[in-house]
Amino acid sequence: MRLRAREVGAARLVMAANDLLPEVATPVEAWHPLTTREFQVATLVANGLTNREIADKLVLSPKTVSAHVEHILAKLGASRRAEIAAWATRVEAGRDVARDLSPGLVKPGDRRG
Repeated sequence: MRLRAREVGAARLVMAANDLLPEVATPVEAWHPLTTREFQVATLVANGLTNREIADKLVLSPKTVSAHVEHILAKLGASRRAEIAAWATRVEAGRDVARDLSPGLVKPGDRRG
């Protein structure tokens, strides 16, 4: 995700947003304020995709993706997509650490970043 942020010139913005967000307490369950679909959208936002690109990838309408992004912002208490990206990056990093330390805690179908 950070690589994609660098590619689109947003690496410094993501890093600044990281400083604004609190640390994630439980890496494996940290995404739970969001629904599974919202977490998928948040991860794609963190990868630098636009709403239209996310819609195409998840076979949704752009308006539905926009609604998901608004719900994510509200649930995270965020105001910008960069904050979603920072949060999702932190959660994914925590999930990777949890996978490495305790593979049994993460469901086998969970995606590996």
